[in-house]
Formats: sequence, structure tokens, C-alpha cells
Amino acid sequence: MPSPIADRPGAVLVGVQLPDVSDLEHATHLAELGRLVRTLGYQTVATLSQRRGGTGAGTVLGAGKLQELARLTGGPGVIASGAADRTSKAKERWEAEAAEEERAGDSTDEDPAAADPLAAAGEKPTVVVVDHELTPSQLRNLEKATGALVLDRTGVIVDIFHRHARSREARMQVEIARLKYLAPRLRESSGRSERQQGRGAGDSAVELDRRKIRDRVAELNEGLAAVQRAQDHRRFARRDQLRVALVGYTNAGKSSLMRALTGSEVLVADQLFATLDTTVRSLQPESRPRVLVSDTVGFLRKLPHDLVASFRSTLDEALEASLLLYVADASDPSWEDQLEVSRAVLREIGAAEVPNLLLLNKIDRLDGATRRGLQARFPEALLLSAHASEDVAALRQRLLDFFEAQMVEADLRIPYARQGLIAEVYESARVLSETFDEAGRNVRVRSLPGVVAKLARKFQA
Repeated sequence: MPSPIADRPGAVLVGVQLPDVSDLEHATHLAELGRLVRTLGYQTVATLSQRRGGTGAGTVLGAGKLQELARLTGGPGVIASGAADRTSKAKERWEAEAAEEERAGDSTDEDPAAADPLAAAGEKPTVVVVDHELTPSQLRNLEKATGALVLDRTGVIVDIFHRHARSREARMQVEIARLKYLAPRLRESSGRSERQQGRGAGDSAVELDRRKIRDRVAELNEGLAAVQRAQDHRRFARRDQLRVALVGYTNAGKSSLMRALTGSEVLVADQLFATLDTTVRSLQPESRPRVLVSDTVGFLRKLPHDLVASFRSTLDEALEASLLLYVADASDPSWEDQLEVSRAVLREIGAAEVPNLLLLNKIDRLDGATRRGLQARFPEALLLSAHASEDVAALRQRLLDFFEAQMVEADLRIPYARQGLIAEVYESARVLSETFDEAGRNVRVRSLPGVVAKLARKFQA
């Protein structure tokens, strides 16, 4: 019986190593691209890379590497027609420069077809995925030269977000980013180049499609604003509660920790961007005052700007949290780079000053020496596995200790006429003792200073 992986369409990964990127970084980026491609449903059958000074060429790659890629996909290896042909002098100059670079040893010597058994067996991949954002002309030129569907890194990420969005808010956020990505990449299809009649006469089909996209984006922005206002009201209602936000790189284990800390049935999957919707649940077993835990969308290198902008309201959970838990996959060799990516995104939204705790997750995959080394280098970090109950219990206690250190005690006098509000006291503070006299209930509570002050004002005569 063939395996599900074998039934997946084959894909070739293409990367250009720029002068400021080390061999390790380049390999890490391509490995991550492979995980993105697998999440999208393709099987990587070959990887092709080249060292170049930039990615501005008409097909990103040099002429020799382009031919090598075309041999894998069964394409012609040249751009047969189109805009590139009308700039033949520029194209000839580019090809000459590319050939010179390759003769100088600018390209890699790796033969992906020989290194990969599927490619060597003659199976032709139908998809080419480039680890850079492509211009519309680069994308068209590569498709002509390879005869395959060409995707760039941004397109892959946007498609994954599109497939994984579940809530109405997430679907609108992703659709906005997707439409903005597609608009400049629309092309005239055969038979549609005639001028349209009626409303908008004189515009081409592509221009009309782009106008429809602009109208749809405006409509989505209005709907998203309404949803986000409702979200803002809910966050405002939680403003005096203790809030913890799990943040970090995609697939670092945030959802697993969310499930372990709160007992909620959030989705846990070994794939990138499995969680796009912010989930808020109470820390379990429940404490007094209650602690709310939120799981946020994961980060990624080169995360498209439109996606960051669209998910800004979702990331506001991190901005308004009392404590950020930076979750890192300690078993990933590049976890420190991934952590910096997460910190950079949070700096961008103004959350850099929020108190935080580093969680080095998945330590069950590390040996004892590596664990001791990490603890020595990061003494303030908490090393844990989301699947170890004792580690989760230690994290829960660390959270409670963090908030406990900020709490104060105070005495509240609650008149009998206002006893209906006593539930709010128990909800937002820990009641240490209570006594009764002829005037009402005397309660000693412990909570955050702001909460205590709010309760005191509420019960003033």
C-alpha cells in the first residue's frame, strides 16, 4: 500500500545564499522551507541552491542553475516569450554575468537529482518553491522556464494561513493578506484581453479584477474592525485580571503548554501555524485571583508584513498581558535565532517592555549535559517538557509566585446593602478572612494594587 507521503505532489526547493548569510543559516532556512512545504501538502524531492550577490535577476537563478532546475521539472530551461524577450539586451547581459559567476565558482556543485532518489528515478516534481519573495515577472519567468507551478515563500505562508484559519476573525485577517498578495500577481488569461463593455468600459479584465479585490479588501476591513471592537471590549473587561500570554516561534509547543496549563482542548499538531486563533482559558487548578492564559499565533522568519498587520489585534493579547511566556523549542539547533525573531515582532507592536519569562521547551529530547549547559547559560529560564506533569506544575507555581510578589493585602468593609457584589470580590481577589458586625461584612483580601483600589472605591459609602 503506498504511503500518504508518497502520494503528495513533488516539490523542488530553491534557495539563493546571499553574501551575508552563513552556510548554517542558509541550510536552516531551507530546512524550514521544507517544513512549510510539507505543511502545505507537498513532498520535497530535491533541493537546489546557489550563491549569488542578490535575487534581482529575471529568474532569480543564474543560467546554469536554471537549466539544472529545468532538467528536474522537465521544463525548457529558457524563457520562450513574454516581457523578458522584449528586453533581450538586458537578458543577454544578465545571462553573461550569470555564466561568468558560475565559471568563477559562484554556484554550488551539488546535484540535487543525484542526491535525491526520487529525482534520480525520473519522477518529475510539479512544484518549485523559492525561499524568497518573487516579483510577478520573476514568478512568470520561472514558470515558463520550468513548466511547473512556482510558489515563493510568502505565497506558501499565506496559503498555510488560509487553510488553517478557523474563526471568522482569522479568516478575514488571512483573506485580506491573501488578496493583497494576489493582486499584483494577476495575469491576463487567453481570451480575456478584450475590453470589457458596460460599467468600467475601457478597463482590461485584470484591471477589473484588481478593482474587485480592492473593494473586497475594503469590505473585509470594515467587517474585521467590527469583530475587533468586540474583541477590544472583551479585553477591556479582563483588564484587571492576571493575564499570561504564550508567545514564540511556530511549532515551539505553545499549544501543548496551553493544554497542559489550562486543560483546554486546543488543537495540538506537529505542523507549522496549527494555531491561528487566540484562545483564552483559566489556569487550572483555578487560583484566586484567577489567572488567564492566552495562546497566540506563532512567528516565523520573513513573516509577510501584511500578515503581521492583519493579525495585529490578535497580537494585542501579548501587548496587554501581565506576563509574556517566550516558548522556545530547545531541541532545535536554531532556537536562539527563532527567539530573536519572536522578540523582534513583539518589539514591532510595542510589547518589548512587558515582563517576560523564557521557557525552554521539549527538553525531553535533550541529553543531561545539554540541559545542564542550557541552565548554566540561561539561569532565569525554566527548562521543561509540556508532556511532563511535574514540569507543568513547576511552571504553574512559577506563575503564581510571579503574581504573588506583586500583591498587597487590604481590608474591605462591605455594607449589607451591597452583599450582591461579594462574588466580584471572590473572583478578583483572594479572601484571607471575613467577619460580620451590625454594619456589614469585613473582608481582608490579597490581590494586585489596582484591583484592591478598584474594590475599595466600589464599596465606599
